Amino acid sequence: MDNLVNKRIAIIPARGGSKRIPRKNIINFLGKPMIAWTIEAARESGCFDRILVSTDDPETAETAQEFGAEAPFLRENNADDHSPVSEATWHALNQAMSYWGESYNIVVQLMANCPLRDSEDIKNCVKAFDTQKRTFQISCFRFGWMNPWWATKLDGEGRPTQLFPEAAVQRSQDLPDLFCPTGAVWIAQAKQFLESKTFYGEDNRFEPLSWKSAIDIDDQDDLEFALAVAQHHET
Repeated sequence: MDNLVNKRIAIIPARGGSKRIPRKNIINFLGKPMIAWTIEAARESGCFDRILVSTDDPETAETAQEFGAEAPFLRENNADDHSPVSEATWHALNQAMSYWGESYNIVVQLMANCPLRDSEDIKNCVKAFDTQKRTFQISCFRFGWMNPWWATKLDGEGRPTQLFPEAAVQRSQDLPDLFCPTGAVWIAQAKQFLESKTFYGEDNRFEPLSWKSAIDIDDQDDLEFALAVAQHHET
């Protein structure tokens, strides 16, 4: 690894337990385990010196290896529902450095539940990170047909409370764009990430993706939506 220029490692967090969609990371998604789409996108991007799947589950590790990722050890920490995923990636990075006796310049977190993010998305995000000389970068997408400026809370009797009352009286075309983070491609300088344990480190920047590439699958509705988008794109 010492002779490699970029020394980038991709880490794909993929714990075995999932309450909303059991075994989510290895369920069938258009003919392949869901995690396979992320592994193949990472491989096809050509951006990484290593692609590591961090999991507590032997079956997930075996599936990852079948599709070309490395999973030589199981996750030691942060395999519960409550730990931030960045902490799991932080532990995986430390495990990788210890296991292979290597250091890395850049760490890229690719969530397995974003199967529609492809190799071009990864390359574009890495290029933006490198050319802009960023320290922390988080992928995001622009809100489209829904207008979050008009977001409203409802009480038990259906009474509305506007979150942005000043925007509720404006036309949507007169309001600035708003963006939402997605777990598709998160990037950090490894040294600073090891110090902060988060991708939301000092001076973090957002990098937009298309809303299709940005789809995160967390529950059954998300899964049905992602399948519909993917199948429409194929036709």
